[in-house]
Amino acid sequence: MNKTNRPEIWAFTPSIKTRSPGLRVSGHGLTDVGQRREANEDSFLVLPRNHLWVVADGMGGHAGGQVASRLTVQEVARSVIRRLAAAERATGVGPINVPGVVEAAVLDACALVFDTARHYPELAGMGSTCTMMLLYGAVFYFGHVGDSRAYLIRDDEINQITEDHSLVQEQVAAGLITAEQARHSMMRNIITRSIGFEREVKVDVGAVPALPGDIFLLCSDGLTGEIHDEELLQFVERYGPQKAGRALINEANRRGGDDNSTVVLTQVHSKRRLRGRARFAV
Repeated sequence: MNKTNRPEIWAFTPSIKTRSPGLRVSGHGLTDVGQRREANEDSFLVLPRNHLWVVADGMGGHAGGQVASRLTVQEVARSVIRRLAAAERATGVGPINVPGVVEAAVLDACALVFDTARHYPELAGMGSTCTMMLLYGAVFYFGHVGDSRAYLIRDDEINQITEDHSLVQEQVAAGLITAEQARHSMMRNIITRSIGFEREVKVDVGAVPALPGDIFLLCSDGLTGEIHDEELLQFVERYGPQKAGRALINEANRRGGDDNSTVVLTQVHSKRRLRGRARFAV
């Protein structure tokens, strides 16, 4: 990768510490421009202090895609932190509508990308996917728009948590094509929902109870376009969560690297001790 295409990384520490008693997590993220693209339009965010992880895959040309994905991960983080802090102040120790916070954060990002594109004509048409994960209490909450993915690895099995918002996924669901045909379809990159195409978007929100030993994998389609689900599992089991990201991206590039690839791996441990520094990359 040329020096000019290397992702920029900033470390920072937000002020609100997400509550997850009895658990600790370790997270690792990596992004790569691939072998065919001139620029990396992916962004990711790893905030171990806040138990927040985000992957975004931008679109709309070199400048537009980079701006859209960067705005998406930044705004999701700002909104989650701000909204959780407000909810905790308002409710004390009472229950908090965490799924509502997740949905609102993704909607905030969508509105910001849309408004920015309208303000700057050169960014017209930009958009992004967004797959975010928040650990609060002992539950992982997910917000999802587009075809970046979230997986859970548990008990030597891998399961896709999110469902792609793509034309080929709709065709698979309708029984028109098989999953293998979808992988090779000329229309596999057409998504049916995105951040910023309109000012609002329908957000898929889900939740998974956390168990020690769980490994969560968030990634852009540049990775899954080259590597099958079972292979993702094999790489994680072989290399471990800390090294599997680099091994997966290297393999995606070896197989052609047609797109940017981003992977974020997070492991759940039984005793709480925050590991890793905050990372932001575009």
